[in-house]
Amino acid sequence: MGLPELWFVIIAVFWTGFFVLEGFDFGVGVLHRFVGRTERERRVAINTIGPFWDGNEVWLVVGGAAIFAAFPGWYATWFSASYLAVVLLLGALIIRGVSFEFRGKVDQGGWRRLWSGTLTVGSVLAPLVLGIALGDLVAGLPIDANGEFTGSFWDLFTPYGLWTGMTLLVLCLLNGATFLGLKTTDELRLRAHAAARRISWASVLVVAAFSVWTVIIADQGWAPIVVLVLAPVASFAAAWAVHRGRDGPGFALTAAAVACTVTGLFASLYPNVLVSSTDAANSLTVGNTASADYALTVMSVIALVFFPLVLLYQGWSYVVFRHRLSA
Repeated sequence: MGLPELWFVIIAVFWTGFFVLEGFDFGVGVLHRFVGRTERERRVAINTIGPFWDGNEVWLVVGGAAIFAAFPGWYATWFSASYLAVVLLLGALIIRGVSFEFRGKVDQGGWRRLWSGTLTVGSVLAPLVLGIALGDLVAGLPIDANGEFTGSFWDLFTPYGLWTGMTLLVLCLLNGATFLGLKTTDELRLRAHAAARRISWASVLVVAAFSVWTVIIADQGWAPIVVLVLAPVASFAAAWAVHRGRDGPGFALTAAAVACTVTGLFASLYPNVLVSSTDAANSLTVGNTASADYALTVMSVIALVFFPLVLLYQGWSYVVFRHRLSA
């Protein structure tokens, strides 16, 4: 495995880590208004992700920065094609982050409902937009021989991309519901269990359809098929655990389903990084978009030093804030 291939794997790990860690954040952001009947309960639901959400978003920043540094050709074409979508994503992340801080600044029902609404909208849009963008990598975008995007904003809404966005959104909802069941008590926990049960079987169907569709359009051999088969299996096992009232296994298996889904997408993409729907010869690949070996070597040393430190710190924070919260 050369350095370009290694960095493709590292980028896949960053994006998978983002959705595994930030997935339950998004889910809680959407569900806090529905599982929390009182202001105190909604505050508790938000507090379950309070110590984690901003740290988890760092994985998205690092994932994008790694593409910029390791595969500048991929970054230039993909982000240029998705410029308006990136603006929409940034808007969703901004109003979501602001809502955490502003929601409690004024003790009025209307004010809190406003910022609860922005938290919900931002938490829906972020995984949906990111899922569509990732799905477009596999489905293909109109790219010419110079590696330039020749389509319009509406060309980003490929059927497969839309389904990928919906798949990740549903998994985030289930992950958020299981996380709330793991971190809360009493009535709030019971409502989180009820939400998880309603979402769980839908997630099995959505993930299974995603896996079959990915295998059909990618046709990259057996390696991605193995991972894509594990995604609906993990979703089914998560649904079983949810209906048995097993908080820990339900959350872990849902996270595994998220990980298999995102990993399977990247495995199906390789050796391409962005498929051209205009002509397969115009597709961007790991080989023709990678940085020089010197840059990749320096990045590898930096990643080797700092990545374990980040994992240790985040793991420690989850241990410190592991207890349930009560209204």
